[in-house]
Amino acid sequence: MKDLDVITIGRAGVDLYGAQIGGRLEDMGSFEKYIGGSPTNIACGTSRLGLTTAVITRVGDEHMGRFIREQLAREGVNVEGVATDPERLTALVILGIRDEDQFPLIFYRENCADMALSEEDIEPNFIKRTRAVVATGTHLSNLRTEAATLKALEYARQFGARTALDIDYRPNLWGVAGHGDGESRFVESEKVTAKLLSTLHYFDLIVGTEEEFHIAGGTTNTVAALRKVRENSKATLVCKRGALGAIAFEGDIPDSLDDGQAGEGFPIEVFNVLGAGDGFFSGLLKGWMDCPDVDLIDWPTALKYANACGAFAVSRHGCTPAYPTLTELEFFLSRGVVRKDLRNDPDLEQIHWSTTRHTRTAGDWSTLRTFAFDHRMQLEEMEGYTLEKGGAFKQLCLKAALNVKGANDGYGILCDNRIGRAALHAASGSGLWIGRPTELPGARPIEFEPELGEDLGQLKEWVRENVVKLLVFCHPDDDAETRALQEARVKRLGTAARRNNLEFLLEIIPSKVGPVDTHTTATLIRQFYEAGVYPDWWKLEPMASAEGWAAAVAAIEEYDSHTRGIVVLGLDAPEAELSASFEVAAKFPQVKGFAVGRTIFGDAARAWMKGEISDEAAIAQMSERFARLCEIWDKARQNVKA
Repeated sequence: MKDLDVITIGRAGVDLYGAQIGGRLEDMGSFEKYIGGSPTNIACGTSRLGLTTAVITRVGDEHMGRFIREQLAREGVNVEGVATDPERLTALVILGIRDEDQFPLIFYRENCADMALSEEDIEPNFIKRTRAVVATGTHLSNLRTEAATLKALEYARQFGARTALDIDYRPNLWGVAGHGDGESRFVESEKVTAKLLSTLHYFDLIVGTEEEFHIAGGTTNTVAALRKVRENSKATLVCKRGALGAIAFEGDIPDSLDDGQAGEGFPIEVFNVLGAGDGFFSGLLKGWMDCPDVDLIDWPTALKYANACGAFAVSRHGCTPAYPTLTELEFFLSRGVVRKDLRNDPDLEQIHWSTTRHTRTAGDWSTLRTFAFDHRMQLEEMEGYTLEKGGAFKQLCLKAALNVKGANDGYGILCDNRIGRAALHAASGSGLWIGRPTELPGARPIEFEPELGEDLGQLKEWVRENVVKLLVFCHPDDDAETRALQEARVKRLGTAARRNNLEFLLEIIPSKVGPVDTHTTATLIRQFYEAGVYPDWWKLEPMASAEGWAAAVAAIEEYDSHTRGIVVLGLDAPEAELSASFEVAAKFPQVKGFAVGRTIFGDAARAWMKGEISDEAAIAQMSERFARLCEIWDKARQNVKA
């Protein structure tokens, strides 16, 4: 059974991208970390476009290797073919954006893990499962990795899979340019040409720039180079020509490149060419694999997909993070180019963010049962409270949450950094969804915690898995000045969160401000969207009527069909009252779960602060109450499905 569309094979590394634009690598002060390497980029790019994808490579037995494995999984890429090498480090690449023509990079690949890929890593039954195998040129540069690549290609042929090559010529990775010449894309080499020509007969599809076909064909005359390649392969040849687009040749090579098959191009601003070829190849593979008959490929459509994906890649920072999802690609092709700097197109960026945010942190949040112990003022008012005791109690809360979670997904916490810092940090990497408050408790209008800095600049220090949470006491009847001030501050925080790749949860509580009816919450939701606020999550008061929930859900979907969802807050309600509200809320799929605090920890906190119960007793009581609420929510949801 062929349950995979594409297996890529070859390089896997970590890209450290200079965050400052327009400077030398020598002067970079900070870097963004992304997954990298052509095969991994292509695997992620095709996965985003809806293909089932896997990669065969090696990574080190260390933090960067684990990052690659985990990131591939977040991107939906099968990692069965990713071997862990206990002796070698994962490859690194340091990159920068100097200007529209200069993109300096340094490869740190001396005896790296992926270059130890061997024939033993090629499992025939794994290759048998795929419709296509994609190889990249770098792994033909070494006898061991070449043997592994050719073995995979031979199995692909044996099992009726398509085969493709991204020439991906990097002169210094072939040993024909120095370490400081990572940016170099072409150095003549008879040895490299001979090696490439000896392997081209394995492929049904060969893709490269004009310079890459020059090295493959042994001449800087592009038509002559393509004809030399044609002498050695019956593959469809796709030649990338930069701003001139790309051309496909299925048969004989004509005298003019313009006589090949072309696809629609897109006039956009070039911001970063690094990784653009891998984005292009991802789109091309989408078009190639969509057609079940390799002899009937619609190349103009495949090239249109490729050009569009390449356009996204050259307009954004990073390689894999820049590539579009299928939803984004379809929107772009339907609507067209509105502004040439795609990264500054707000509609595109909203779709890109909301359809790729799952790649930033791990976890299945289709259900979210949350123990909220981010309270500060309520604890500080308790008899016996001290800052030290408050912090210790929140660690007990975390233990209770982890007790209930076990090894399962779909559990979370809300925890602050002021009192609960130790618990907040300990929760990182635990598999819990983690929300972190930003507001000063009880403030109306909104005031932010001082730890964020006056410019909210301290968000850059937040762990990526922390969700920025903001509570707003607001009401549709607020006076114009209060409403404008609060909306401006919410938007400011939401923008800062997005800039720092952090998800944003907006909690709104109108009942503490004024009377509420069926449409109060829905009206507030629309007001925030109209102000330009697009939260990833909404945290809403429990509503007694299905009509109220229906109105709130309709308001959200009117503006953002890709929202993460809604969680129901508790407001210190008794368990029976929460149970009744869960029964109503669970009828709406957009409501993912709950975030309840004092109902779970209130009694335990008051007793523990006065020394009336032990740590163990407090943990046990909170675990029991949290587990019971989870059971009530799950049962309410199951009743709806039944």
